[in-house]
Amino acid sequence: MKPAHAVQSLSALAQESRLAVFRLLVKAGPEGVAAGDIARKLKTPANTMSAQLLVLSNAGLVRARRDGRSILYSADFEAMSRLLLFITEDCCGGNAAICAPLAFMAEGCCPPKKRRVS
Repeated sequence: MKPAHAVQSLSALAQESRLAVFRLLVKAGPEGVAAGDIARKLKTPANTMSAQLLVLSNAGLVRARRDGRSILYSADFEAMSRLLLFITEDCCGGNAAICAPLAFMAEGCCPPKKRRVS
């Protein structure tokens, strides 16, 4: 990731309501949430929510897809991972003790799915 793109992504998240939107979408997972539902959950006017989603989308942090008459928004987990890796790539000068909590949290948030045995 280039520093300019990291700055754009971090700038998009550096506002309380956009950060709340992004966190909501991360919690929702890949299925996403309709724009109207996001606005209702966060008690934000629809036009304000559209502007917030546009900023996040332009930063490459969220994706939109049409589902009938609704637009569903979801976090772009690959972009989020790239940003987190960029931020932590030289974590603590290689001092594993300092970075250990990050690794522990990453392992715990998304446990691997069990394979179905045929």
